[in-house]
Order: sequence, then structure tokens, then C-alpha cells
Amino acid sequence: MLLWLLMLFSCSHSHEADMSVREAESVVAQADSLWHNGQMYGVDEGDSATLAKAYETLGTIPLPFREGMGLGSSLAHACYHYGKLLRAKDDPVAAMQAFINATHSHTRDYHILGRVYSNMGSICHLAGEYQLSYDMYEKSANCFLSDNDSLSYYFLLNDMAFEKALLLQKESSLYLLKYIEDNCSDKNVSDKVFETKAELYLKCKQYDSAMYYASILYHANPSLSLLIRAQTYSRIGQKDSAAYYAEQVLHTSQDLSDLNNALYILTNDDIMKDKEYIRNVAAQRADIHKVLKYKQGKLSQAVQLLEQDMNRKPDWRWLYAILITLVVVSTVSFIYFRAKHKRHQLLSQRIEDLENKNKEKQLQLQAQIEDRRTLIASSPNIAKTLYWSNFEQMCLLVDQNFNMLASKLRNKQVLHETEIRLCVLVFLGLSRAQISSTLPYALSSVGKLKDHTAKQLGTTGKNLQHFLFNMTIEE
Repeated sequence: MLLWLLMLFSCSHSHEADMSVREAESVVAQADSLWHNGQMYGVDEGDSATLAKAYETLGTIPLPFREGMGLGSSLAHACYHYGKLLRAKDDPVAAMQAFINATHSHTRDYHILGRVYSNMGSICHLAGEYQLSYDMYEKSANCFLSDNDSLSYYFLLNDMAFEKALLLQKESSLYLLKYIEDNCSDKNVSDKVFETKAELYLKCKQYDSAMYYASILYHANPSLSLLIRAQTYSRIGQKDSAAYYAEQVLHTSQDLSDLNNALYILTNDDIMKDKEYIRNVAAQRADIHKVLKYKQGKLSQAVQLLEQDMNRKPDWRWLYAILITLVVVSTVSFIYFRAKHKRHQLLSQRIEDLENKNKEKQLQLQAQIEDRRTLIASSPNIAKTLYWSNFEQMCLLVDQNFNMLASKLRNKQVLHETEIRLCVLVFLGLSRAQISSTLPYALSSVGKLKDHTAKQLGTTGKNLQHFLFNMTIEE
């Protein structure tokens, strides 16, 4: 079936299209190389349009042909690199579609799938869809587990715990974090765990614990540490401290969400500033809020794409077409080979009938020859019966009664008249004394003559009669 699909594909695509597939694979390989070196194709090196073309080229190959050509992983990598590039260019909708396409690539490259699902989870997180984000992170974690990438697995478990924290599911979040702490000692993972705990305790209004973990993670993520401190002080009513840390956030973070949160605190909690300052801060926050709202709209569209894909029914039309084609081909082949088999059976039956008829005819011939041989051999005057004095007449009689035996012997052109006469007598089963008196030939020399004659015919004296009998039943 695979060979059949490849033949169809090769017939329906030009040489130029085949070249474009090879070029697309080459672009993906370059993107992989840059990725492993911490760079991005289309940003650090390479042309984004070239990556887009490779993504489209691999994506337009129908699934059966793509599977047959072993391009599932190449497509998944193209989707991942292009999706990451689109995210960097602030196009989460197109990025989400690229990541979705990667999940439909049928690749078994679990590492790239883990990366894909992680990006999908990140988009959902930014859109505020924390449960959906958790679901995508869980898929990502399972992919990394299948790939035996334990470090990435623990990072994704922390991401899952973070989403649970935002959903105020404290016990679930702490359970995941405890599992990470018991099984992973990597410092970078531990720093992420501290971030999650700080966020969790802030959400759960356990402010002392939130401040504790915020202080621990300062060396790893100063902007988040400062923001959580500012938010904690704001919620417990210490406005001067809240404003102080919020001011620090403005100098350490470039994240619009962090800046928006810090400006919110400064707008509401900075009691030391004059009204003009407050108005300027509020105006800055309003500008950032507009940008975030616009981004939120695109993120929401991206999430809708994911939800539609999760709820859509699979399109199996391509599979049905293949199955129908296979059924038709199988049916036609079955009918053809069945008819051929029947013809073969009929021919075999005819051959068998002919063989049986020939065998029956041969048996009848053997019986007839045996009867005639017995009749002639038992004659009281065998010389007269055989027309012994007339060689030609004798040969004619032998031919008529014993299926041209005399002619068959003469046609070999190795025997003279006496030897042919000997063969006739031996065939009839006469004794050595009868042969001696009939030829006539010396009794002592009959054996030598018989052996010599047999040798001329390619047999032995002992086997000569059987040899001659076989000659009579040959066609």
C-alpha cells in the first residue's frame, strides 16, 4: 500500500515540487541547528519568508503521502520554528495555527511535541485561560516523559502547578511542587518552584509565605520578586512599601503585564506624590492597558482556534478514499485471479483427463501386446508363425502386432539382421534353447550375442526383454 501511495504521489507532482520538498527539509535542518545554538531562524539568521515557504510546502503534502515519505517530523519541526517566529513577531493567532498543525503531523518526535504543547500552554496562559493552559502543559509534560527528558518534565510540572495556583487550587499545586522537590535537585527548577510558591501564597492571601519566597527568588527573577512584594504590601495596606517596590519594578522589568501591575499600585497607593505625578502614571498605565487589551484580543482568538481544533471532528475523507480504492482494487483483483484460477483448474482438469485417457490407453495397449506376445510365443511352429524365412515379412508382422517394434529397432541403425531377429525372440520370452534352434545359432554363443545386442541398445542382457517391452508401448 505504501509503495502504491508513493507511486501516485510521484505521478501527480512535478520535479520542481520534489525539489521544493528537499529545499524545505534543508531549511528545517538549518532552523534546528540555529535552535540548538540558542538562536532563531528568521531573526538571528535566515529569512522568515523562506521558513514560511518551507512550512507551507511540507504542510500541503497530504497526510498519506507525507507518512509514506517520512516527513512527519520535518513538518512538526517546521511548524514549531515557524510558530516560535510568529510569536516573536506578535502574531499568536497564526502561531497557534502552526502549533496545532504540528500536533496533526503524526510525528513521534516527542521532544518537539513537548515544545509545541508548551508554547500552546503559554499562549493560553497569557490569554488568562488557566485551565486550558494547564491541559496543554500536561500534554507537554507527558511528551517530555515519553522522550525521557526528565529536566524538561519537571519544568512543565512546575508550569502545571503555577496554573493550579492561578486557579486557586492550592492542594493540587502544592502536591505537584512537592513531587518536584522530592525528585529533582536542579537549581533552575528550584527557582521556578519558588516563583510558583510565591504566586500561590499571594493568591491564597498567605502574605508572610509570599514575602518569604519572593525574597528567595530575587537573585533568579528580580522583577517578579519585586512585583510580588509590591502586591503583597499593597494588599496588607502598607502603601509606602508597596509604592517603593512598584517603582523598582518599573526599572527592572520590560514585561507589559508587570509594568501595568506596578503602575496600578503607583496610581492607587503612592500617597507621597502630587496629583500631576499620579495623572502621568495613570496615563502611562492607560497606554499600556490599551496595548495589553489589543494583545489580549489576539490571544483570545488564538485560544478559540485551539478550542475549535479540540472540538472538531477528524476529517477522515482521505482515509475513506484510500479504503474505497483498496476495496475496488481488491475486488477487481479477486475477480481476475478467481477467473484465472478457474481457467487454470479447467486446464488442469483437461490435462488430467488426457493423462488418464493416455494411461488407460497405455494399459489397454500393454494388455493387448501381452496377449499377442503370449499367443505367438505359444505357437507350436514359431518359425512359420513369424515368417522366419522372410525377414521383411517377419518385420511387418512384428510391427503390426507389437506397435512398430521392428521398425523402432531398425531405425536405431545399430543392429544387423541377426541381432534384430534375436530381439524379437527375446521379446517373445523364448528360452535360450528355443532361440538357438530358431535363429539358428550356437547355444553356447546365444548369451554372448544377447549381451552384445543389449549393449548396442544401451541396456544389459538381463534387462533386454523389459527394455524391448517398453519400446513397444512408447508412442
